[in-house]
Amino acid sequence: MWIAKIKYRHKCILGDRCKKFNVCLQSVAFSVFKENKKTITSSMHYVSGNEDNIDNFILDLKKDKNIIKLERKENMFLLLENAEEKAVKYFNSKLIFVKPVLIDKDGYEYWEVCSWEKKTVSDFINNIKKDIKDFKLLKFIHTKVNDVFFPKLMPDLTSKQKQAIELAIENGYYLTPKKTSLRKLAKLMKVSLATYQQHLRVAEEKLIPNAVSYYK
Repeated sequence: MWIAKIKYRHKCILGDRCKKFNVCLQSVAFSVFKENKKTITSSMHYVSGNEDNIDNFILDLKKDKNIIKLERKENMFLLLENAEEKAVKYFNSKLIFVKPVLIDKDGYEYWEVCSWEKKTVSDFINNIKKDIKDFKLLKFIHTKVNDVFFPKLMPDLTSKQKQAIELAIENGYYLTPKKTSLRKLAKLMKVSLATYQQHLRVAEEKLIPNAVSYYK
């Protein structure tokens, strides 16, 4: 199996708004198809960040002329859009998304895709490079199929649990050495230390068993 990881930024209805509203996205494409000579994508997205920023992100996104349908449930939304100007138009049935696409707060997209055929991945990379100047190939390797990681969706967390875990990750709590403390994270969330610890502990209890199950 050939795997490539790429990073790029371009004019995008999602990436531009991530930067504008200071939010991040984890995205999974369900399908890419042609309709009336246009490229249409069906996808699901998990948005993280300040709750007001998320609300404003969704409201602004709904106004975009390329949006065909959008349905939201809390921090998740389903999207049907015209993707004629996006990299996904080069996606084909021989490619597999190894991980969800990440769009960060600067509007950069991180894709990890794979295929049995090296040429399939190479053609995908080269087509994107022709269209997008702000592009970087982070990885292109041959690996065994059992090294490919297919993540599950985030389990059902409350808004406070989501906020607690996102703050911890964003501020480097899980790095070695740690870049912050629980007390500082509690201040950022504007709750007591005990309350923050409770939200984080419950979030971890839901997330960690889910992650461990990948290796069983």
